Amino acid sequence: MELHHPDSPVQVQGLYKSFGRQKVLNGINLTVPAGRTLAVLGQSGTGKSVLLKLLIRLQQPDAGLIRIHGEEIADLPLDQMNELRKKVGFLFQQAALYDSLTVEENVVFPLARHSQLSVAEQRDRARELLSSVGMEEHMRKRPSEISGGMQKRVGLARALALDPDLLLFDEPTAGLDPITAGEIDGLILELKEKRKITSLVVTHDIHGARLFSDHIVVLSGGNILIEGTFEDLKRSQDQFVTRFLSEAA
Repeated sequence: MELHHPDSPVQVQGLYKSFGRQKVLNGINLTVPAGRTLAVLGQSGTGKSVLLKLLIRLQQPDAGLIRIHGEEIADLPLDQMNELRKKVGFLFQQAALYDSLTVEENVVFPLARHSQLSVAEQRDRARELLSSVGMEEHMRKRPSEISGGMQKRVGLARALALDPDLLLFDEPTAGLDPITAGEIDGLILELKEKRKITSLVVTHDIHGARLFSDHIVVLSGGNILIEGTFEDLKRSQDQFVTRFLSEAA
């Protein structure tokens, strides 16, 4: 797999981020080629979620280069950064749905703000997206009336609303039972196979990473400990990697 293609939608070089004395990212490099899925694995507190926030400039790095769709985002004017963000779907760990809105209205929300679609077209698009994640029959409910796994599905439908070509997932299966987690993993795989979407998935779920990723990066102590396929990880002699994989045995 060619990781360092110049047209890759995500390119990170020499990325550093600290909070006080805690080094969260210690000069990491990674690339996500178009149409591929990269899983970033690691224990809690290893900077995985911070990496995602840096990629959409919710936080600023201490040093390093981030290119999204070829654009260096550090000094991008806010209006251009907002345009770029429209091409990036983000699925938050807690789904981050609006409790005051129905499931359908949550998916319509980005369409109403950022698309030229008519109200009828927005609703048709929302219904189509909810159907694609198995949630059409629940679209009149509010987030508080559905399970955590269902909320993740709705969050995914909303992340897809503006037809992004890059998806960022923050712990998509955290807190879910194994069956529901497997369903979410299957949806991520389906997105890659059917829509050819480029994805970066931050997770500690090695089962899911094995299913849907083309390439895996393991973060530890702010550094990339190992990168490669799942088979590459299995061959590693590193004690941390071996222990991490044993959890998925």
